[in-house]
Amino acid sequence: MNTLMNMDPWSIFDDMLGGNAFRHMRARAAGRFPPVNVFLDDNAVLIDLELPGKTAKDVELTLEPQAVVIADKPAPVADGESGAATEPVRPAWSRRIELPFRVNAEKANAKFTDGILRVELPKTETDGVRKIAIAG
Repeated sequence: MNTLMNMDPWSIFDDMLGGNAFRHMRARAAGRFPPVNVFLDDNAVLIDLELPGKTAKDVELTLEPQAVVIADKPAPVADGESGAATEPVRPAWSRRIELPFRVNAEKANAKFTDGILRVELPKTETDGVRKIAIAG
């Protein structure tokens, strides 16, 4: 049984509000949610993610049509009896950043320097206003 003394303070607030209202704050307080800065202009979006102690091999980057997902690369868990690798576990953290426009996946690039992951996602040229001819 949980007592007030051994409960996580964020779970107390969650219980009072009936759900996961403080899920993000709890994750950030526990150190599982790396800080991110997103810079946006007319031509691109630039994302800086602070990952001290990590390398490019530790991070997985997935580009969706209007979102980017950055996650800790899950390591396979060894089976207790045979020692063989089984299915990977869930990542320790992940960040999904919704984008206000489509990005050009071919021109996207990512660079890892001194614990900072920098992702540059240029806007597609086809996102502009265009006229459509009406048949009839």
